[in-house]
Amino acid sequence: MTRQRTYGGVSAEERRAQRRNALLEAALEILGTEGLDRLTVAGLCTRAGLNERYYYEQFDSREAVLEAVFDAIAEELAAAVLRALLTAPADTRGKAHAAVAAGIGVLTDDPRKTRVALLVSSSSPELRSRTTHNIKAFANLVAAEGIDFYGITDAEPDPAIGFRATYLVGGLMQTLASWSQGDLPMSRDQLIDEITEVFVLLGEDLAHRIRHA
Repeated sequence: MTRQRTYGGVSAEERRAQRRNALLEAALEILGTEGLDRLTVAGLCTRAGLNERYYYEQFDSREAVLEAVFDAIAEELAAAVLRALLTAPADTRGKAHAAVAAGIGVLTDDPRKTRVALLVSSSSPELRSRTTHNIKAFANLVAAEGIDFYGITDAEPDPAIGFRATYLVGGLMQTLASWSQGDLPMSRDQLIDEITEVFVLLGEDLAHRIRHA
């Protein structure tokens, strides 16, 4: 049986995870402050304080780094939204506001993450596909929360639920992109309030339609 060496109480697996986190944090910093052209193996390893062999231990291409950073942001977003929903007020507007504020907070509290999300979404066909996949995942989350909140129990959910959830998530991302580029002259609180209103209007309208179908 192969035994993993432990140094200072840290296993080989934990050290590997630490190196991966260091590389991802370095990639976030480079992408978020300097841009895609500055993301090189040498530059990434220098910023992370690691030998280049540790890069190849984790990644086989620059796209793999981009995917990993993007996925980490998506996971953080999902976790923040779900935590917010657990403690949100029980009314429609309260839940929508809590979820929207949590998601936008993750991205705008650290502007590097907004820049990376927008950068990845347009870097290559493969990464655009990754963006589409994540939008679908968040749309599924929105749809599931809406079905649960409004008590929709149909065996075959109305396809409009998926459509509106996708429209909301995609629209939110495009709106955030415009806002971050200065095209929408409003504060973050105003942005959150306006997006909340759209979520509430589309959600309440559809729930009413389904109940009275």
